[in-house]
Amino acid sequence: MLQTNNTHPHHSGHRISFSLARNEDEVRAAQALRFRVFAEEMGAHVKSREPGLDQDLFDPFCDHLLVQNDETGEVIGTYRILRPEQALRLGSYYSDTEFDLTRVKSLRSQLVEVGRSCVHPDYRTGAVITLLWAGLAHYMQERGYQYLMGCASMTMADGGHLAASLYQRLSQTYLSPAEWRVTPRCALPLAALNQQLPVEIPPLIKGYLRLGAMICGEPAWDPDFNTADFLILLPMQNLNQRYARHFLKTDVRTN
Repeated sequence: MLQTNNTHPHHSGHRISFSLARNEDEVRAAQALRFRVFAEEMGAHVKSREPGLDQDLFDPFCDHLLVQNDETGEVIGTYRILRPEQALRLGSYYSDTEFDLTRVKSLRSQLVEVGRSCVHPDYRTGAVITLLWAGLAHYMQERGYQYLMGCASMTMADGGHLAASLYQRLSQTYLSPAEWRVTPRCALPLAALNQQLPVEIPPLIKGYLRLGAMICGEPAWDPDFNTADFLILLPMQNLNQRYARHFLKTDVRTN
């Protein structure tokens, strides 16, 4: 079990720390935060068994990384992590639902998928995402997996023009080698969209790229979340060591 030995201050004066969810109540707290951010804030069509929770068939197979307010116990940030052994049991990764992953098949035994990342609106100063990434870095290091994969999203509120422009920008520098290129199952009609707009790289995607990640081809359209999703792949051997040292300096213990 991944737990922090120490905690970190937040601008509000609270101490915050990361750990993996230890029980169903903590998983449900993460699902409640996801519902608040994805459904209530972003307007996503969340399919769930229970009102107020973002749940799907992948959740029971995943480890759930949490950042919590140590004083209140409130979950203020989360990531879910699907190990290759669990993806094999389940029969797929979440990314399989959005992309044809045939070309990364050879990586699957070493491929960890992350997703459903979100941060409570009262805590979006960077400290929480830093702790989430520290947790991911320790998770990968402790278990020795070689590849990290996930879908990183951009809003489609403008009809997709900004997403198409972002792909055009990123594909110049950050496109994966051809042997790791994937195909979206529901592709954006890039040719029909304006690909020349000035566009800011969303913070989460920018963070992945700084760590050494690449995009594996054209984005997919997720109609439930109305986002353009980019498949991100980070070979751990490409991990930017300056950022790695920053995230790995957090002390943890293994139970």
